[in-house]
Amino acid sequence: MENLIRPTYKRPAKDDFFKKMIKEVQEQVLQDKRIQRKNIFKALFLLFLFCAFYSCILLFGNNTTALFIFYILMGFSMIILFVNSFHDAAHDAVFLTKKQNRLFCHVLELFGSNSEIWIKRHILLHHPYPNVQNWDCDIKQSNLVRLFPNSKWYKFHKFQHIYMWFLYPFYTIIWLFSRDFKDFFGTKDNYLKRIYTIPKIEYVKLFAAKIFNLFYMLVIPYLVLNQQFSTIFLAWFIMHLLSSILGVVALISTHVDEHAVFPMPPEDGKFDLTWAEHQLTVTKDFSAGNPIADFLYGGFTHHVAHHLFPTVGHTYYPYITPIIKKYAAEYNLPYTCYPAVEAVKSHFYLLKNSGVGQNIFNSFEL
Repeated sequence: MENLIRPTYKRPAKDDFFKKMIKEVQEQVLQDKRIQRKNIFKALFLLFLFCAFYSCILLFGNNTTALFIFYILMGFSMIILFVNSFHDAAHDAVFLTKKQNRLFCHVLELFGSNSEIWIKRHILLHHPYPNVQNWDCDIKQSNLVRLFPNSKWYKFHKFQHIYMWFLYPFYTIIWLFSRDFKDFFGTKDNYLKRIYTIPKIEYVKLFAAKIFNLFYMLVIPYLVLNQQFSTIFLAWFIMHLLSSILGVVALISTHVDEHAVFPMPPEDGKFDLTWAEHQLTVTKDFSAGNPIADFLYGGFTHHVAHHLFPTVGHTYYPYITPIIKKYAAEYNLPYTCYPAVEAVKSHFYLLKNSGVGQNIFNSFEL
């Protein structure tokens, strides 16, 4: 892979807005430790919920209707646990110590993936360089969908705003059987391997996690229940389809709308704006303040707060977002919050626009 200059940001001035914002957040919000305890309780509750629904599969799964219901509920709890508590723990934002947070992050192995590589991708590439072409691997995941303006265009991209409706429900299955292997063994567009060498033990953990996931998700129910394997497999399959839909809402609503900015770093790698200004430019909120959306999606509804304060638990974000909005208005900086439905619609407008052969949307050097 070609060697690229790692992007850097302009040094903030002494009176930079973000320095003032940090001070205000620390003084007015972060002093309340009860908000952090809510995050710990939520993490443990969601993990209990996932285990409880799995237990219900084994206890009540001889009833076919109950089998499907509890598989679907387990899938929903898996996604909610991931986007809330695992995501926070990956940023060391749930428990008091890094060791405790890393221990909790192994729920991703429970889901059949690899926590170490996900954390490295997310912390080393997405958060420093969100939406930056050739660096943000959370945005660029597959050639099936074209988001970055400089990505190679194929004729089938003309229809991506149509066929992605049918592919997004397979998101967790693709992750389980394709994306992880691309991270570990792929060479083309493997942004992570450019800056990180994967330890050999992680290869062992990757295969062990997938074998264990399929064993307890499919084999144990087949051995315990009086159900055909095809019925159990169908319930598992539908679980992945429906839980993917729930999860994809968060993934497509925060960085990739029709007005998204995908900056190409200058040749010297030096952006002409600060890190905080960049985060505000490329990050959006959706349904922030809606109690149901906030519970389901945690740090994704208040995603601007998450990108500015990634090591702070998401239960603080509803109190931080009003401060961000105040500074954005005062300093004429962008802040956007869509209703969830509008965010999803805007994403598919982006797919339609970026699917044409000629590039017609936002791409520029900052």
